[in-house]
Amino acid sequence: MADRKGADLITEFLVKEKVPYVFGICGHGNVGMLDALYEARGDITLISPRHEQVAGHMADGYFRVKHAPAATLTSCGPGSANLVMALAVALTDSSAFFAITANVPTSQFNRSPFQEINRHYQADFPNVIRPVVKRSYQPTRVDMLPLALRQGFATMITDRPGPVQIDVPFNLFQETAEVALEHGAPRTLNDRRAAASADDIARAIDMLLAAERPLLFIGHGVALSEASAELTALARRLSIPVISSPNGMGCLDMEDPLSLGFIGRNGAYPANQAGRHADLVLAVGARFDDRSSSSWMPGYSWNFPTTQLIHVDVDPAEIGRNYAPDLGILADARTFLRQMVAELDGRDATPATRLEGWWASIRGWAAAWDEFVAPRFGQHTSPIRPERIVEDCQRVLPPDAILTFDAGVHHNWFMQFWKARRPQTMLNSWGYSGMGFGPASVLGAKLAAPDKVCVSVCGDGGFTMVPHVLCTAVEYDIAVVWVVWNNFAWGAIRDIQYGLFDGREIGTAFYAGPNQGPYNPDFAAWARAAGVEAITVTRSEDFAGALETAVKANRPFLIDVHVDADIRPPATGAWALPPTPHKEPVFGERFIPTNP
Repeated sequence: MADRKGADLITEFLVKEKVPYVFGICGHGNVGMLDALYEARGDITLISPRHEQVAGHMADGYFRVKHAPAATLTSCGPGSANLVMALAVALTDSSAFFAITANVPTSQFNRSPFQEINRHYQADFPNVIRPVVKRSYQPTRVDMLPLALRQGFATMITDRPGPVQIDVPFNLFQETAEVALEHGAPRTLNDRRAAASADDIARAIDMLLAAERPLLFIGHGVALSEASAELTALARRLSIPVISSPNGMGCLDMEDPLSLGFIGRNGAYPANQAGRHADLVLAVGARFDDRSSSSWMPGYSWNFPTTQLIHVDVDPAEIGRNYAPDLGILADARTFLRQMVAELDGRDATPATRLEGWWASIRGWAAAWDEFVAPRFGQHTSPIRPERIVEDCQRVLPPDAILTFDAGVHHNWFMQFWKARRPQTMLNSWGYSGMGFGPASVLGAKLAAPDKVCVSVCGDGGFTMVPHVLCTAVEYDIAVVWVVWNNFAWGAIRDIQYGLFDGREIGTAFYAGPNQGPYNPDFAAWARAAGVEAITVTRSEDFAGALETAVKANRPFLIDVHVDADIRPPATGAWALPPTPHKEPVFGERFIPTNP
């Protein structure tokens, strides 16, 4: 074995693992790694955005679409600290990327060199990162790199995926050792799948067939397992309605009559009604977080333990975290669903009319909901009603278009009314709800799926946090569309203030000038200054045409859409922020069974 530089080992490892992109920003701490990437530029591409948070979100978006990881490269100190937001978003949403962070030279550990954190331990940056990664590694010699790289990559994509940090002291990039990589076949997501026991499968089928009002609740685990076909087969086989969390949307085509949409405060009314009245829920790869469970308050979205629960997940920590299951199953989603269909194949066919009463109730709830919301979708106003944006996006964009979202009121509207047609086409900052994810992750999504239309629907507040995404799109010719939901406010938080504090508002509206009128930058002019085509839309009649123009342009494009800030999504569940009293649903009401 010849002596190898640490940076060359890392680069060779990334190439052998078929990592196509490194999203990174230069710094004195990682210049040695940059030099190795220069030599390998025919095999791996370095893309340098203008902020490390964006680099992380790009890698996150790439993984969510491609289900294959990219890497990030950040320098020591502030450069890697800027990655914390993106790591937290990826970890809580079970997304993955390989975060290579630089650190100070080992010979300078604990001497307080430039950008070292050492108050409690030498070169202690991994402790900054530790809560927001699946695992952190800090090799301190070149000969430690092969093991750390192999273990880190496997940890990242095994079972429930998540970001992993490899913290590399500066000298390791340039020092050499007589060492080779520890390398087998490239690891991929889902290359090892856990199955349920035969007894658990049989019991789960027995429970489903005995239920009079069964439901399927699916989450990101179904998307990660690429189990769309198996989910659809099971749901259709048993005529079971399906409720989806945002990161599971599209695993069942949401135009399918079996799809009831999302559940929770901003869910669809039929979904919340079905959750309230179900006698059995089969949850697959779903977490029962507060927003999809109306903050776990009985009767608003779910009625456990009166309702029976079968909870299936690849992560044992999630089974029973919020609701104790009647049957907990540790298994990969696709493998479990295939086992369920196979079990049904060996049994007598179930009558097609078995759930007629249940479906009659669901159709009634759906009709009442449609009657309530339909008139609002047809209205043309200025500023634009939020429903029009959702409706026109649904009409103009192709079924396989990929949408990314920030946290905010715009996301609430899309959770409630968007019908995702394919899996991995609705990318949400859900668990950690970091702003900036939507405008940045769309760049990674487009690199993962260059043949698909990729659109970021983002709030004016969220876009203003990462406006330099415009520069990156132009520099690397990434043809994405940003639809900036411009309501001149931190609208979601302003609405909470209005609802919980008697209409008082402070710090949530954007004002400027002597009269303190609504203020925002001219987003379209801002985009054009960066070299991005842009349109401002203030009339609802013009939005669909603007979106069509943006998609056809096939280059970076921004649409600044002025949206009415005083129209709110109709809550059909609830959301509690104790001890503040929560609001009751706008449409529908809490249901507690009379004979629990």
